[in-house]
Amino acid sequence: MGKKFDRKYIRFFVILAFTGICFFNREPLLYLAKKVFAWGMENYEQAFRVNEHAEEDTVSGNDVSGGDSVSANSVSGNETVEDISGGDGAFVPWEYMTADDTYFDDAVFIGDSRTVGLSEYGGLDNTTFYASTGLTVYKLFDAEIIPVEGSLQKKTIEEALTEKQFSKIYLMIGINEMGTGTVDTFMEKYRTVITHLQELQPDAIIYVQAIMRVTGERSAQGDYISNEGIDARNAEIEKLADNQKVFYLDVNPLICDEDGGLISSYTFDGVHLKAQYVSIWKQFLMEHAVVFSKE
Repeated sequence: MGKKFDRKYIRFFVILAFTGICFFNREPLLYLAKKVFAWGMENYEQAFRVNEHAEEDTVSGNDVSGGDSVSANSVSGNETVEDISGGDGAFVPWEYMTADDTYFDDAVFIGDSRTVGLSEYGGLDNTTFYASTGLTVYKLFDAEIIPVEGSLQKKTIEEALTEKQFSKIYLMIGINEMGTGTVDTFMEKYRTVITHLQELQPDAIIYVQAIMRVTGERSAQGDYISNEGIDARNAEIEKLADNQKVFYLDVNPLICDEDGGLISSYTFDGVHLKAQYVSIWKQFLMEHAVVFSKE
């Protein structure tokens, strides 16, 4: 009888102690549960997208590594521009001017490792950069890459864009995505990124930048990165510009050789600009600052 009595009370105190531990640590446990749930939803959505496009991705002819054959209907000119611009159709005259560094004080640059290079060697100390090595259109709003002041935590680009408004947004992204899907699936996601940027930053001009090409040698390696694939994507990105709220900028003519590849002496790996040549990119952007007519 005594042993049964002892076991019953031992179980009672164990349960009571466990309940107390859970109660006093409820916030960390709730945080952990949220993280696990978010991780699960993210992987579910990713798996859903992969399954959704599986049939399309197996179709030959639109592979990134070769000469991509893009249907003219994949990004229709007027219809797509109207969807992205969100404007009332009233055209406002504009022109390019040459600006100084202060033009970028109210701008944000979003991109991958190439934009990281601009932030490190472009001398734009008062400009905001939301850039990270390996960033893609598929994770652009979800990746936690922006340090939180006074904390070891990081926040997402979406959270940062919700907290602060900018006048200009410069976007260059796409080199890391070339091994995933097709031109069409890439552009489908790219368009949703532009649309969401406009929702978060309704007063901002968006500069969509052409993906920089790679050297001819790098392009000829035969893997998923090729200048043909880059050109196919750039042709579709250019169609997104309505020249009112979205503008297309292409620095490639200034950094590429007569064969269309990135000048080999300008790069250390066939993909990224050397520090001393980032200024070419910066100067190009300064010479293509949009100014609207007041008349």
